[in-house]
Amino acid sequence: MTAPIAISMGDPAGIGPEIIAKCWDARAENGVPPFIAVGDARAIRRVWHGPVQAIDDVDDAQDVFGTALPVMTVEDGGSIVPGQPDTEGARCALHSLELAAGLVRSGATRALVTGPVSKSQLYGIGFTHPGQTEFVAERCGIAGENAVMMLAAPGLRVVPITTHIPLAQVPAALSIELVVAKGRATARGLRRNFGIEAPRIVFAGLNPHAGENGALGREEIDILAPAIELLRSEGIDADGPFAADTLFHPRARAQYDAALCCYHDQALVPLKTLYFDEGVNITLGLPIVRTSPDHGTAFGIAGKDCAEPGAMIAAVLMAAAAAEQRALDARG
Repeated sequence: MTAPIAISMGDPAGIGPEIIAKCWDARAENGVPPFIAVGDARAIRRVWHGPVQAIDDVDDAQDVFGTALPVMTVEDGGSIVPGQPDTEGARCALHSLELAAGLVRSGATRALVTGPVSKSQLYGIGFTHPGQTEFVAERCGIAGENAVMMLAAPGLRVVPITTHIPLAQVPAALSIELVVAKGRATARGLRRNFGIEAPRIVFAGLNPHAGENGALGREEIDILAPAIELLRSEGIDADGPFAADTLFHPRARAQYDAALCCYHDQALVPLKTLYFDEGVNITLGLPIVRTSPDHGTAFGIAGKDCAEPGAMIAAVLMAAAAAEQRALDARG
């Protein structure tokens, strides 16, 4: 019997509970595999009137999933008012993430999907990680810099080399070592999670026109080009750096399997413009499969029954596909 997928509910006042419920509701037409939601079941009941079944054992999920949404409950999330985050909800989100990650690490579930959280709320209760990616990496014994955030959609995969730092800090944060590490992890991740035997990766330049041979900046010459040469010497099909403004049109996208970008918005703007409701955040470099819908808590629409579940459905399907790919590789 195939183990279910664990979904941490995220902030109970956000849209996580609603999109998880809608994902379950759409399970038949989308081929969604069995999963369990981890969090406060009341958060789902606040925004959805479908069947919910509390479970204590992951093994019960298979029997329950056909007729009700199985929920493994963590501690009380407080009053839970959709759209109104609070401290109790942040603690519930963190404990949900901790439990769901533990279930995957133990092998009880086969993949982790994380619902959207509010970083500001988490920081208010002492959370010290930049985001869920770094938290999960630490729990898996992986250094944060070795965990790579990839945003993936049907026609585009992007990796930000630097993530949640101010734009002014990006040039100083870039280094040959960092670019090479991200390139290696991306190539390995494409093979391990997507089954791409000979992945093609490209790099976007930091500066306009990829620096214009140094006239508009030297990061392409001093950092990106040497890093790309090192990756090529290791047998990785790496190319660039290319001007970012010509890297994402259809003909360009057909030439690579993933594009590595120098900073957060350089990667996420094209992905969200083209595939806003289908984008999935998948973490490469972990011993477990972890995905997440590529959007936030959307407190402004929480509880209004208008949240689109497409990204959550895509995150569950991608997690299942990556877990199956890893299982195939393990069987040889």
